[in-house]
Amino acid sequence: MQNIKTIIEQAWEKREMLQQKEVQQIIEDVIDLLDQGKLRVAEQKDGRWVVNDWVKKAVILYFPIRKMETMEVGMLEFHDKIPLKKDYARLGVRVVPHAIARHGAFLERGVIMMPSYVNIGAYVGAGTMVDTWATVGSCAQIGQNVHLSGGVGIGGVLEPVQAAPVIIEDNCFIGSRAIVVEGVRVEKEAVLGANVVLTKSTKIIDVSGSNPIEMKGVVPARSVVIPGSYTKKFPAGEYQVSCALIIGKRKASTDLKTSLNDALREYDVVV
Repeated sequence: MQNIKTIIEQAWEKREMLQQKEVQQIIEDVIDLLDQGKLRVAEQKDGRWVVNDWVKKAVILYFPIRKMETMEVGMLEFHDKIPLKKDYARLGVRVVPHAIARHGAFLERGVIMMPSYVNIGAYVGAGTMVDTWATVGSCAQIGQNVHLSGGVGIGGVLEPVQAAPVIIEDNCFIGSRAIVVEGVRVEKEAVLGANVVLTKSTKIIDVSGSNPIEMKGVVPARSVVIPGSYTKKFPAGEYQVSCALIIGKRKASTDLKTSLNDALREYDVVV
């Protein structure tokens, strides 16, 4: 693996190496390993998330070595460089028409894809539901037993290569039309209400105590989060700016899957 990493790093600096068949094959091999879940763009080591930026480089280098081709699926036709993921029955993944995952995305056994989209480099853990019109962007890391509700947008991050991807940890519930982008991390068992939007610069304010606690980029474990706003001064006057509000923690009595909606309803929040 170290030899593969070295060659990818060299090809990243010297793009003329992409003309070599041996280098092309190594890049293809890295994408195959991603597709099988044997490599990940980001992984936990000693309790913290580490980005394997050389793997992201391999994904980026994959595009210029691929040629456009026409792919026919029944009456449907696609024209792209990246093949579609296949062999779902063997993988133990349920895929409802018109769900699509690209080759190079890993879907663990027990994943359910309603009509949705999972991009190259993404990792989706066992038992996760990718609901209707939800999208999982390139290199995003989704844990086990996560529910991505209808229309959820999980952003992809390829460049800059050192940037962390969006990470949704195990047993999270992401409400309808929520958006999580720019490398935001949602820690285990957190619940995001409908229409929550989280970017790297979005204020996440814990209002569950007597004094607000402000943070960015990370939703703490077991937090229950809803959309909010705060007043900000501009040269033209004061206006409301979107933020996310942590209104409490999930209770021990809340079921990890089917009753996650109750975690929001306990705080009178629409799912």
